Amino acid sequence: MLDANLKAQLKSYLERVTRPIEIVASLDDGAKSQEMLALLNDVISVSKDVTLNDSGTDARTPSFSLSSPGHDISLRFAGIPMGHEFTSLVLALLQVGGYPPKVSAETIEQVRALQGEFHFETYFSQSCQNCPDVVQALNLMAVLNPGIKHVAIDGALFKDEVTDRKIMSVPSIYLNGELFGQGRMGLEEILARIDTGAGARQAEKLNAKQAFDVLVVGGGPAGSAAAVYAARKGIRTGVAAERFGGQVLDTMAIENFISVQHTEGPKLAVALEEHVKQYEVDIMNLQRADTLIPGAAGELHEVKFASGASLKAKTVILATGARWREMNVPGEQQYRNKGVAYCPHCDGPLFKGKRVAVIGGGNSGVEAAIDLAGIVSHVTLLEFDVQLRADAVLQRKLHSLPNVTVLTSAQTTEVTGDGQKVNGLRYKNRTTGEEITVPLEGIFVQIGLLPNSEWLKGAIELSPRGEIV
Repeated sequence: MLDANLKAQLKSYLERVTRPIEIVASLDDGAKSQEMLALLNDVISVSKDVTLNDSGTDARTPSFSLSSPGHDISLRFAGIPMGHEFTSLVLALLQVGGYPPKVSAETIEQVRALQGEFHFETYFSQSCQNCPDVVQALNLMAVLNPGIKHVAIDGALFKDEVTDRKIMSVPSIYLNGELFGQGRMGLEEILARIDTGAGARQAEKLNAKQAFDVLVVGGGPAGSAAAVYAARKGIRTGVAAERFGGQVLDTMAIENFISVQHTEGPKLAVALEEHVKQYEVDIMNLQRADTLIPGAAGELHEVKFASGASLKAKTVILATGARWREMNVPGEQQYRNKGVAYCPHCDGPLFKGKRVAVIGGGNSGVEAAIDLAGIVSHVTLLEFDVQLRADAVLQRKLHSLPNVTVLTSAQTTEVTGDGQKVNGLRYKNRTTGEEITVPLEGIFVQIGLLPNSEWLKGAIELSPRGEIV
């Protein structure tokens, strides 16, 4: 199951555990159970501290739990944690085995202090780059607090559950049987949602901070670079971000970052944060900027946040980046995460064998259509312009695929559904004016980005497209 290189790495990691780890697997006679058993046998083969019991009786098969004698831990993987989730497995083994997590002591105490019973279930796909953050955060919470239970479920393997719960995007997180959230969430964000007083406490702390010399608003690559350069000059620097890493977190493959031939967005985001933390930079996460109040000459500028916090600085650097552009047509918001999606790598596996559309004929849209064509039964790509705008090499690949239809001069006008999920879309042929309905189950929107600058209106000059002038 694991190659020699992965085994060697896993062996090195497991040498750090300080207490025994018990794996209890619930298996059946299926091929996936045998695949899971092979993985678990590889795990126990590299560490004397890990034992395996393959006679578990959990209702979900194949699945396995991780625990440690004398510690009340409820943590389970329902499915085979490979792909992006292999790191989640390694971290879970380390943390169950007593290796300290790389989070602040304050955060650990906040998790341990939570009162009540929290049974989390996270549906993931192995190709989802947004899922590991959620899985790893909830696994850690289950290790730290006996009142918290977590099961990470491979949606592609447990299709009946996905169908029954009408899950059409991952990660999808359930708490005590009810939908808790969808999309990427880190530990801080999950805590903020279940620890109801956390936001107010954090806002109070921020309000008490002294003015910064430089306050960077935004935690993507631009904001990170600005913070590093400022801090290296000995300037008192702060970074306030809605989520550190920004849009990079939603990027699958990055191949145009000079000196790095290939990386993935989440890996780059981690590297950015680690680099910034090498300097005396005050990072304030989960802070969405709401208002900028420019100061007069020689006075401090003020930034107010949706949390109720307020920060002041001599200089404010605006690096709030952009977000996915939406179609802004009827039905899009109603069926968001119910067939309307923005991440083909994350959600594509949930549409295996189904009909989908991709909106957008640029590089992102054409790449999405090519990737999806290998999973779904048919892809319809719609482009507003009279021709595709993607690179020629991508267009040639797209046109070579037998299960792809390309429609140009096509203006999407409505997303249709049955009240619970998408069942089609309507578009207007811009040449003939004809309105046409396409029956399908999923729509992937890939039409570019919009600046996150609405909060700056009236404070500084913006272009008609929202860019800072």
